[in-house]
Amino acid sequence: MKIYTKTGDDGTTGLFGGGRVAKDSSRIEAYGTVDELNSVIGVARATISDTALTNLLERIQQNLFVLGADLATPLDARSNYAIPRIDEKDVRELEIAIDENEAHLTPLKRFILPGGSQAAANLHLARTVCRRAERLIVALSREQEIGSSDIVFLNRLSDLLFVLARRANQLSGVDDVEWDGKKPI
Repeated sequence: MKIYTKTGDDGTTGLFGGGRVAKDSSRIEAYGTVDELNSVIGVARATISDTALTNLLERIQQNLFVLGADLATPLDARSNYAIPRIDEKDVRELEIAIDENEAHLTPLKRFILPGGSQAAANLHLARTVCRRAERLIVALSREQEIGSSDIVFLNRLSDLLFVLARRANQLSGVDDVEWDGKKPI
């Protein structure tokens, strides 16, 4: 099977279940950004040696594929295919992971600057991509029906990525850098 089909040379792409849309449509922007998020998490995962964190990030990546497949499938085509969906259970798993990882951290008293260890910096980058994906999916939801837990999942995921960035710094022996609240130079 060839990797190129030439069917997208006109600026359109096929949706799962049929139909073609412009490559810059809201749906494609949304699931394309979820794909970007998955890749950024993969980069972060490659820099982490803690097995519990890498396993958690892999489970998140698996769920992001589920989310991408759901977003790539028009609502009227879903009845013809067994497309898994993000649900409340997936959101709850993120909340449990937030609580478990936050229990290892000292409470924040100030905002922190993104960065620290390489793993933490990558997780902060993933958090910002996650927020962008969330904004795009909110916009898509104004145009078309989407899964009821999709936005909530990304909202919790961005919180988890923040906590995991702090945890990665802690595991690396690197302090979070607090924002000093002053105007620079």
